[in-house]
Amino acid sequence: VYEAAQLGWRGTAFGKTPAIVIVDVNYNWLGDHPESILESIKRFPFSCGEEGWKAVGHIARLLTAAREHGIPIFYSTDDVRRVRLESTAASRLGKTSPRERELAQIQKGFEIVTEIAPREKDIVIHKWRPSVFFGTPLVSILNSLEVDTLVFCGTSTSGCVRASVVDAYSYGYKVVVIEECVFDRAEVSHKINLFDIHSKYGNVVPLVETLEYIGRIGLRREAVRDTAL
Repeated sequence: VYEAAQLGWRGTAFGKTPAIVIVDVNYNWLGDHPESILESIKRFPFSCGEEGWKAVGHIARLLTAAREHGIPIFYSTDDVRRVRLESTAASRLGKTSPRERELAQIQKGFEIVTEIAPREKDIVIHKWRPSVFFGTPLVSILNSLEVDTLVFCGTSTSGCVRASVVDAYSYGYKVVVIEECVFDRAEVSHKINLFDIHSKYGNVVPLVETLEYIGRIGLRREAVRDTAL
């Protein structure tokens, strides 16, 4: 059906001025160390377990390359105030897991994991809704940096990553999702959403392809600098 309808992204994956967006890679969604998901959710109810920690290693490689070549890096994490305000009412109305109220009680639960922690020049967006764009200043900041390409990592593929990707596409950015750098608590949701994203909203690409692109960005910037000198 998709072949007959000619669905599937046909545009160029990467533009000229990228930024990295790391969605919600915090302790609440990973747990505090690699372990099976069924063990992890005993203390961190919405953890993605080992799959999340595998992605962290890949994200660290991406960040090293991005920082080397001066590419802007954005992080998002949930605003704990939103969880405290909404969890009790939402649970009472049956709109979410009764365990959501546990999230606000977990020490440093919404902090980005240490292995890929933000640095001084990075920007952290504290969001209230799934999309990193909704009600935040992200578009204004991206416009000021003349960004045309957003490279997404993080969790969950079926939730906050997908919501952010759809909004990025709607705002007219080139969208790239790195396959090894996104994750979910259910493999079927992860794979189906990668398929949908690649069919409709952007390009799902391997990490190695993204690192090669970042290397080309660096070479181009060096050439421009040398010409100016």
